Amino acid sequence: MALFTENLSKDPFSEEAPADFLFHVRGVGGVGKSTLLRQWQEAARRADAVTAVVDENDVHGVEQALVELARQLSEQAGPCKEFDKAVEQFRREQAVQAEPTPVEGEASVSSRAVTQVALGAASLIPGAGVVAAMANPDVAAQGLDRLRSASRTRAQRRGGRGDETGLSRAFVGELERLCRRQRWVVLFFDTWEQTAQYLDGWLLRLLDEEFGPVPANVIVVMAGRDELTEREWAPLRDQVADVPLGVFTEAETRSLLTAREVTDPGVVEAVLQLSMGLPLLVELLALARPHTVEDVDAGGDLADVAVERFVQWITDPEKREAVRACALPLQLNEDVFAAAAGPGAAGLWEWLCGQPFVSGRGDYKHYHVVVRASMVGQQRIHSPQGWASAHLRLADTHAAWRAAAEERLPEGKRWRDAGWRRHRLDETYHRLCAHPAAYLTAALEDLVHAAGQDATVLRQWIETLEQAAQDTTDTALLSWAERLRGALTGDEPALVCLRALLSHSHLSAESRSWAFTYRGIRLHFCDRENDALAEFDRAIGHNARNSRAWARRGETHRLLGHDDQAITDLTTALELNPTYAWALGQRGQTHMEAGRYDQAVTDFTAALELNPTLTWALVSRGETHLQADLYDQAVADFTAALEL
Repeated sequence: MALFTENLSKDPFSEEAPADFLFHVRGVGGVGKSTLLRQWQEAARRADAVTAVVDENDVHGVEQALVELARQLSEQAGPCKEFDKAVEQFRREQAVQAEPTPVEGEASVSSRAVTQVALGAASLIPGAGVVAAMANPDVAAQGLDRLRSASRTRAQRRGGRGDETGLSRAFVGELERLCRRQRWVVLFFDTWEQTAQYLDGWLLRLLDEEFGPVPANVIVVMAGRDELTEREWAPLRDQVADVPLGVFTEAETRSLLTAREVTDPGVVEAVLQLSMGLPLLVELLALARPHTVEDVDAGGDLADVAVERFVQWITDPEKREAVRACALPLQLNEDVFAAAAGPGAAGLWEWLCGQPFVSGRGDYKHYHVVVRASMVGQQRIHSPQGWASAHLRLADTHAAWRAAAEERLPEGKRWRDAGWRRHRLDETYHRLCAHPAAYLTAALEDLVHAAGQDATVLRQWIETLEQAAQDTTDTALLSWAERLRGALTGDEPALVCLRALLSHSHLSAESRSWAFTYRGIRLHFCDRENDALAEFDRAIGHNARNSRAWARRGETHRLLGHDDQAITDLTTALELNPTYAWALGQRGQTHMEAGRYDQAVTDFTAALELNPTLTWALVSRGETHLQADLYDQAVADFTAALEL
């Protein structure tokens, strides 16, 4: 699309290229950063490199970015088996790290489970009984907790939600493996102004070789609007090749216009003045093939004029309408394209993907932010009814896709399914765009559940609310977006977000119950058990049929030694939801700690029949058998747990 000045025409992957291993491309929106990255990626492929690129659509955390980079690398160079194993291990550890660090003198459930299975199995080995008897399971569990706590503290000091060191080491290991067979491995990070909030610290640690030596033939390319922060990047400044992209010179603009057969002197002068040398706008105006000054010159924002002139000069009405219609979705694949553009645009998908303002990898594409903002704004202003109708059609389409996904997903697993969340998120965005006031409460109630998931899901929901606020300019949406974005900067964003959401007067009783439930769980994770109890009380007060609130309150009572209250709450949860395996296991744990071994075994067995993956319930049943002197059964359970 763009012409590049002499310093940009050099291929960084050619024989005579400088030995820099990190390039930072920077410049204002529309200056050609993403285009340059695409050209460099093509050049890298020609130089026998394997490449991967991520942008704001892929990145809401380090894990997400690494998984996407590894996926693209594996498509070109074969499976990243060790990294895939590390991802599975990391996700298992995340579940453990979500458990609260116990107060002094107590041990967490999972640590007790680990030590119980180890010491319990050891006590049944001939000759080991004396040694095992000398070991206090609680003391051992507290030691394990201290190790876990130290790991969590180190991770928090690095600014991460969890310790991703193991995952990052595995990724570097894959880079080393690839570099033994490939000339180059090139990692591209686009829209750095948005993704840096998640990746800046991680990338500095990577380049500082904290995760292991980075092979010499790995090249990192970042593209963003701003300069790198001086304080953080100063130690690596001499290893970074700064690539500032400026606007076109007058000669470059004239050259491009000549190549596009735009030669009328008055038209050329009008383009020079209107575009201000911004490559994207020069290209759009050139593609419009203007014949007179009036075809170019018009009042208004220069981006709006350039985009509108480009659209007007698409002679095929189906193409023209497809371009406008496909600006509304946040991202496009062939299915979304068909839903947005309608049946008349059949066969135009490849044409749209070839337009200079459309980019993306694989099946997913998106408009350049400058072009999309212009098209969205013009449609909202010039045709409010058409704008609302188009968004509602897209919302209904995503709702239908979401309903199809629900046919294979139990209700309790929907929020953990990425495909289901994507459709729910896009549906919410389009309904907000169509009627912000009517759908605000429903969107905030979805945010309650997003806050009950992990930080990545919460960020995605808040960012989508922000996008809807920008696209509609609705004051209420803008206010909520600003408020919730601020909550993401703290140590406990879920707690802060949920507190803000509870201030919304139109939140339903059921949603309030879930908000208090999620707050109680987070407070439990922060070792604030009495505060957690108060939140669970409020949750039950708003919805007495919330089985999760009853179960979590029961667990909290158990940890505080309130066995009778724990049994009562867990039994109520099971009356509301008889298939609640976790609650059965917790009730079994309570019975075991109270010495009611038969009842404990009955509950553990029922829980495992419902969910055989509850390893902690298997360990606890083994411990129950051991305390009841049923050694064969204990050996069987401990052995099964060790295999898992």
